[in-house]
Amino acid sequence: MKIQLSTQQDIPKILEIIEDAKGYLASLNIDQWQNGYPNKEQIENDIKNNESYVVVNDENKIMATSMFTINPEPTYKIINGNWLIDESKTYGVIHRLAIKKEFRKLGLATFIFNEFHQQLKTKKITSLKIDTHEDNLGMQSLIKKLGYTYCGIIYTTYSAKRLAFEKVIS
Repeated sequence: MKIQLSTQQDIPKILEIIEDAKGYLASLNIDQWQNGYPNKEQIENDIKNNESYVVVNDENKIMATSMFTINPEPTYKIINGNWLIDESKTYGVIHRLAIKKEFRKLGLATFIFNEFHQQLKTKKITSLKIDTHEDNLGMQSLIKKLGYTYCGIIYTTYSAKRLAFEKVIS
């Protein structure tokens, strides 16, 4: 299995994975991703900016998707709390991480995080930031297990409350 930049041809599969993830979150009574986000336009924009990734297996089937960037996240400028690494320094950000239903619980999310940690190390960037819904206990459990620290609360561009986490990459 490998992680690679997404292409326009990957959009239908990425959207399928995201729609499935929306259903999964709804089934857990988590209102994250229930308001039309993420959508096709967002994914197209991620691909255009070289910030959309897919994980493919040996048969070249898309198993998971994620957005990853080292561009600043505007909603992270204001945090009710404190980041570990100053907001003015370059950092990585993960958004829109979703795993295809049949590949959940196989360690793919950990694989994705580790790959992005490695990319940051290569670029000598020492911070990865992420936010998640307060009811998304699965993601919170994963990122805590991976050594992320809770830093505070941020609000999305559509005013949704999110828990913000950061890991110092060494």
